Amino acid sequence: MDKIKLLDGKEYIKKTLIGRMYNDEFYYGELNKLALSSSSLKLLLDSPKKYYDITKNGGGLESQPMRDGRLLHTLVLEPEKFDKLPFVDVASKNSKAYREAVLEFGTVYTSKEKKDAERLADSLLKNNRAVELLEQSACEIPEIGYVQGMPFRGKADMLGNDLICDIKTTTDIKGFPYAAKKYGYDVQAYLYCELFGKHHLDFCFLVLDKTSLDIAEYRVSEEFYNAGQQKVTKAIDVYKKYIQGKDFDGPEITDGIDNYYIKGEL
Repeated sequence: MDKIKLLDGKEYIKKTLIGRMYNDEFYYGELNKLALSSSSLKLLLDSPKKYYDITKNGGGLESQPMRDGRLLHTLVLEPEKFDKLPFVDVASKNSKAYREAVLEFGTVYTSKEKKDAERLADSLLKNNRAVELLEQSACEIPEIGYVQGMPFRGKADMLGNDLICDIKTTTDIKGFPYAAKKYGYDVQAYLYCELFGKHHLDFCFLVLDKTSLDIAEYRVSEEFYNAGQQKVTKAIDVYKKYIQGKDFDGPEITDGIDNYYIKGEL
């Protein structure tokens, strides 16, 4: 029986974990502390203090682009879930009605956010190349495994025989290659190729410009893939130095992180 040892040092049955990973509450909740991900590595590269705080206490600021991207993903890849999301018709998130809806349902979206997501999805699904990629794929497929000896989790937007594709949104589609490096999408490309056993030439980003509604397909070069590999190695080193083997509630982890500092030269 295929097992995997997670960050708590315990062994788990992979098949059971993958089955549970279709549940977002488990995937983004309990599993967040048990396996690394492209998102957690970006936090580690930014600051082990930030990784520690968000992993221990949850939260982190949720930007509007993150909300917009999540809605678009749900509508395009899991439309049956989109129809069940709570939407509230308010002019502002500061309104009483919105706050009451949050207390009742947790994550809530506005009617404007719904309309914006439908506009973007409509544009994407009218594009022949985007539809072709979707038709070649299964959507929202989870995987968990070892990368560089550490347990990682991931969820592919689109997965096919010779394809792994991730949907991104932007406000500057021609500037996406720069943004992809800035926001660590090379880390995601490397990790997902490793997790799903794909060649870097099989990976692409399907990018939608939220302003112009232009669509682009960006493939991954060997250079981009190798840059992601190097960043993953660096982030794992940070994890091992400041986090691995330490109790999140114990003083030894805070002692180490308190002494973290950045050394540079201007």
